[in-house]
Amino acid sequence: MPFFNARDIISMPGGDNSSDTLIGNVHFNKTTLDFWNYTLYSNNTLSNGSWCILTFPPYTPSLVEPNGTFVNVTYCYSAVNPIGLRSGIGVGFAALFGLMLIPTLVNLNKHGKLYLPAERRFQPVGRRWQWYWGAIVSATALISLLTNIDVDRYYLPELPIVLTSFFWYIMQMCSMALVWEAVRHWGSWMERQFIDPNPFILPQNDKRSNIEFWLPLVFYFWLWLNFFLIVPRNWGRIELQRYPQQIIDEAIPAATDGRFKAAAFVMVVCWLIIAFFLRHAIKHYKERNRGIINRFIGLIRFMPIRFRLLLPLAAVIPTYQAMVAWEFSWSPMNVHGNNAAIYGGGYAPSLLILVIQAVSGFMRPNEDRELQRQRRERGTAIDREIGITHKPAWWQRARADFNANETIRERIARNVREVGGGKATARNLDHIVEARSAREDREQNNGAAAGESVEMDSMPPRPLSLSQQATDLLGPIAPGDFERARNVATLYGGRSERRRTETAMAAAAGVLFPAGSNEAAAAAARRRAEITMDGPPPPPYADRGRQGAGSRSTAARSNSTETINSINQPPQQIKSMLDV
Repeated sequence: MPFFNARDIISMPGGDNSSDTLIGNVHFNKTTLDFWNYTLYSNNTLSNGSWCILTFPPYTPSLVEPNGTFVNVTYCYSAVNPIGLRSGIGVGFAALFGLMLIPTLVNLNKHGKLYLPAERRFQPVGRRWQWYWGAIVSATALISLLTNIDVDRYYLPELPIVLTSFFWYIMQMCSMALVWEAVRHWGSWMERQFIDPNPFILPQNDKRSNIEFWLPLVFYFWLWLNFFLIVPRNWGRIELQRYPQQIIDEAIPAATDGRFKAAAFVMVVCWLIIAFFLRHAIKHYKERNRGIINRFIGLIRFMPIRFRLLLPLAAVIPTYQAMVAWEFSWSPMNVHGNNAAIYGGGYAPSLLILVIQAVSGFMRPNEDRELQRQRRERGTAIDREIGITHKPAWWQRARADFNANETIRERIARNVREVGGGKATARNLDHIVEARSAREDREQNNGAAAGESVEMDSMPPRPLSLSQQATDLLGPIAPGDFERARNVATLYGGRSERRRTETAMAAAAGVLFPAGSNEAAAAAARRRAEITMDGPPPPPYADRGRQGAGSRSTAARSNSTETINSINQPPQQIKSMLDV
């Protein structure tokens, strides 16, 4: 509903008679208009406090009904005006902000990827926040600039001026948060490079770490304070710019109240926090300089180029907010405001911040990739110091057995085959047995060439460990002593069929080939002589626990559950704790 004072009200023009009035070259029933309290205003609108319609051609209603309704009516809050200068500039800025959304998302994908395991101290979301804020800046700027088109087109100001101003303030806050996250993450990246060679070089409970923990919370406290000073308010008074006196009485006091002034001061505090953190990061992670002048020179020297541009642009944001809080003619909330001030101080800084961030993001590598490169360089330097020289990458490809499509599993299997893989207890057993047989055959052939008799000696028993143990325990097997051979054959009590077969074959070979048995007996005698050289002779292992010629040796493994020996023996007498 428009608010007009008495001097803006004009009388109904005369018509054909006293009950007729001519408005916009259309005749209306004056009695009906007076009955429904319709009033004609100097801005060519007709209103009764509830409805407001346009009365100038071609939007003049064609008829008024007795119940006070109009036919072919156009309301006052309609986009009937053409696009003006403010809307045209806004469309251009909207296109630029929309284009900047693409490189922002590309950089988010580039710098947000992980090529190293995530660390608790450096979370992946920390490097992504600056791009998140950049996307929000582009989105809020687009909404503000697209609704700005209807600011010029609406005949009477209404919702578009409110939406434009609301999202403009949100864009300003997000732009400041973008700069903060860029500076904060740069400091975190400097710390990560600083401690990567030595994770314990910096303490975690000193003043530096406390500042880096609490300062982000302090910044966002002031930023949200700016949000709560601006957003929760009655925005309807900004719409009241329908005639000059209404602007003075309603719009200007609402747009320049104390809360907007305090919000500008809060934004200044946010900028000071950003500048302090940048100086803090350079102080702790770059070379230190002595003296005030040298420190200032070092601050400028070690500051990245993008921050030399971002900090002044970020300083424009609170400065312009303070200007519009005292001067309404420069404010985006003014329907007829200064376009140079609105776009030069209100939208251009945020757009340039996005451009600088996008260009810097394309020029900088992914942080995980850069950290891997630094680690390779450090490893190469260390290898060079200790004299290690690595082969070039083409060295392996030059090998004849190189296969680029070979999987890791296939490569491991090939390496195992080269060194003789298999079970630890049977590794290369077949090759060893074959080599031993070939050696024995060569020895026998050499003996035959010397004139020795080799009849029935072509299959001597192989000196396997189990047959040797059986010979040591039971003594040599005489020719035809099948009972002794059976004892030797049943000596092994394990589960391996292969070893049981070998034991049986060794026993059979001792019976069938006495020469082999004699050789085994001679070998056993030699071992006994070697054992008794430095001490008393060993006990008679062959006769230990023997009950008869055909009984099984107690030295062999038995699965029997008999308890006769334990029952017949007297109980053990415990004389001291050492017997337990």
